[in-house]
Amino acid sequence: MKAVILSSGGVDSTTCLGIAVDKYGSDSVSTVLIHYGQKHVKELDSAKMVARYYGVSHYELDVANVFKYSDSALLSKSGKIVAQASYADQMKKSGSNKIATYVPFRNGLMLSMAASFAYSIYKDDDVELYIGVHKDDAIVSAYADCSSSFVHAMDSAISIGTYGKIRLVAPFMDKNKTEIVRVGLDLGVPYHLTWSCYEGGKKPCGKCATCIDRAKAFAANNVQDPLLTSVPIKSVQI
Repeated sequence: MKAVILSSGGVDSTTCLGIAVDKYGSDSVSTVLIHYGQKHVKELDSAKMVARYYGVSHYELDVANVFKYSDSALLSKSGKIVAQASYADQMKKSGSNKIATYVPFRNGLMLSMAASFAYSIYKDDDVELYIGVHKDDAIVSAYADCSSSFVHAMDSAISIGTYGKIRLVAPFMDKNKTEIVRVGLDLGVPYHLTWSCYEGGKKPCGKCATCIDRAKAFAANNVQDPLLTSVPIKSVQI
């Protein structure tokens, strides 16, 4: 059995990586990061660093051209500003479940690419394809392509399309961010190398929705977020 982690360099996907390495060993695990036109490279650098930390093979794919027509606030070409508010407050203000940082069907496209990639590099093995979506995403419905119904549908499609060789694994569909951090702390996940903020500054902005969720998760575990105490992450080459 092999494992491929759809990596973003954030808390959720890095915890998935920790789980997979603990389960199968670093020689049987790879990470794949997908460029989709992000506004900054901090999460890309973090994905490289956590892969290096665990000693796993790291790959990068590019799908930015597909999103060149999108006006998502997460994209470098977009003129939209990332909201400094929680997902719940954003949806309350807009009156819609869809928020400005939604990238159209991003997870669907990324998972399809990752499944094809995983089949190609592990053609003689069964593969678990990990994605770090979690219960908080499903509850607030901020991202439709993070819901449990979406994950189940993609799991079925990927399994059928790969002759049953690849199975989609979403270990946190029944866990919130606090529980994910708790799992990661038990596994010794290097959260000091991760990046969650939607902005690309030297330190997390502390005001965007993902910063708010991250801060709550560490606080609930009575642990200081290492990014608020450690040296700022620098760009790396791998």
